[in-house]
Amino acid sequence: MSDGSCPEGAHADTAGPAATAGRSAVVVGGGLAGITAALALADAGVRVTLLEGRPRLGGLAFSFQRGELTVDNGQHVYLRCCTAYRWFLDRIEGTALAPLQDRLDVPVVDVAKPEGRRLGRLRRDPLPVPLHLGRSLAGYPHLSLAERAAVGRAALALKGLDLADPTLDTQDFGSWLAAHGQSARAVEALWDLVGVATLNAVAGDASLGLAAMVFKTGLLSDPGAADIGWAHVPLGELHDRLARKALDSAGVRTEVRTRVTSVSTNENGTWSVQVPGETLQADAVVLAVPQRETHDLLPPGALDAPDQLLRIGTAPILNVHVVYDRKVLARPFFAALGTPVQWVFDRTDASGLGAGQYLALSQSAAQDEIDAPVAALRERYLPELERLIPGTRDAVVQDFFVTRERTATFAPTPGVGRLRPGARTKAPGLYLAGAWTATGWPATMESAVRSGVSAADAVLSALGRPRPRHLFEFEEAA
Repeated sequence: MSDGSCPEGAHADTAGPAATAGRSAVVVGGGLAGITAALALADAGVRVTLLEGRPRLGGLAFSFQRGELTVDNGQHVYLRCCTAYRWFLDRIEGTALAPLQDRLDVPVVDVAKPEGRRLGRLRRDPLPVPLHLGRSLAGYPHLSLAERAAVGRAALALKGLDLADPTLDTQDFGSWLAAHGQSARAVEALWDLVGVATLNAVAGDASLGLAAMVFKTGLLSDPGAADIGWAHVPLGELHDRLARKALDSAGVRTEVRTRVTSVSTNENGTWSVQVPGETLQADAVVLAVPQRETHDLLPPGALDAPDQLLRIGTAPILNVHVVYDRKVLARPFFAALGTPVQWVFDRTDASGLGAGQYLALSQSAAQDEIDAPVAALRERYLPELERLIPGTRDAVVQDFFVTRERTATFAPTPGVGRLRPGARTKAPGLYLAGAWTATGWPATMESAVRSGVSAADAVLSALGRPRPRHLFEFEEAA
């Protein structure tokens, strides 16, 4: 899969080791991509300054205070196959705070039928692929026997796709599923159950290339690839506090509340990065910011078609937060069918709530609701939770609020692959990072970290510095 390597026609600059003494880099953007790039460069002996416009690090995976609650802006999970993000957790000493399941186990509650709630599970056995999911699929109650058999055939066809085939990106996943015998119910109860959460798009709106990557890597590569991990502490503990501690230890100068206004080349081949009240000089610059911001900062000639960045669309994620006066849910999370609710997570312990229970609903591909008033969302979702969780019917809602990320991810539409640039630009010394760049992954924490590694790798290659050995670890584990 692509790691954001140099696109055709891009400049590949080199420098001898003798010329690297005292080399410096500025990383613009303090999300996971920027943090990763900064750490990787500092670990290789480059003097690094990291600039972030917000008052904290973490990008779109952060926490904030709401009274006594510590709230994550959204529910973020990762999988065992996310080897780069796992490397990142190790690098900031946060692995124990975001553990993985011992074995994939996803409760799926269906409330579509008149007879009421029905629980199914998607879980794996300790068997080789594809037998690891065979028993779970055979007994999955939310599909008919014929639909389960058809899913198995489609999975084998998906496994046979070549992810390097560029024509996959021109097709939509929904049409491919229909052509392979998948009913609307199968799409809802299985393919979109996984795909919407990982791609932030329903099958009909998603690139077949990205969807195939998700399912082949997560479900059809290794028996444990889809085991789920998530932070048992606020995301800010990982992506801000521990990340900043790691950056400090690596010698990175980190400046928050510092917005870059321009990036330009100097006559001697170095770079100037302008922030209010200061101009920073560097041998290399990594732009680790969203695509529109990157477009606005690019100097002329850095990309052949810079306006292509503006054609990479965005997709929203809505998170609904509900605090009850008592415990209403026994399991840590579940997925839902037959309801607008997608995924529900228990965030009680992570938030610091002293009494009661705090549930977070993660609603991906939320274009129809992202701007809905809180009152309308409350009227919509509280009755749905009563259908899904009987314990909520007698509980008192102590707080109800929403968080909205209108540009949470890039839109994984057919054709997006050719719009995503690699790490290198045509401007010597200028590099790109971000989950939206050409990592081969959808817009996930994994993609962000991989992009940061790719950008750092390109910088180090240009400066003639060896790549730190530990940057290979996540690739070897893949």
